[in-house]
Amino acid sequence: MGFAKRVRRFIYLHRKTQLLFVEACIYLGWARFLVYLPFSWVAPYLGVQMRETPSGMERAHTNSIRNVHHAIRVISRHTFWESTCLVRAIAALKMLQRRKIAGTLYLGTAKDGNGRLIAHAWLRSGPFYLTGAEEMEKFTVVGKISPKITI
Repeated sequence: MGFAKRVRRFIYLHRKTQLLFVEACIYLGWARFLVYLPFSWVAPYLGVQMRETPSGMERAHTNSIRNVHHAIRVISRHTFWESTCLVRAIAALKMLQRRKIAGTLYLGTAKDGNGRLIAHAWLRSGPFYLTGAEEMEKFTVVGKISPKITI
């Protein structure tokens, strides 16, 4: 799909969806920048390490969680930079945090077919997995981060 057609499709979206997509793009770009920094600097900014949020949630947050999931999924396919699993998880975590919704970012490792160590990140809020759920079963959790949510 050409650039002009994408712009046309964006213009015809509902205003709330446009703003959500712009927010997702900003957070994805910001998260892409963060992955270049040492993770020991970034982790305290993301939240409390080795803390997990409960798997239950309020029904009122369901639509917001779905909207964040959709925005990250759509916009990450159209960024000029590579939006890896960690970039998507950080961006979605910050979007949830902005809405005062709890979430847990998981970091996992595994070995690939050649015996090399590989890593993956995914995000869960309540019972929903917003990013990285399709591959999370292959990985062993080595870290969890959950932001402090103040209401």
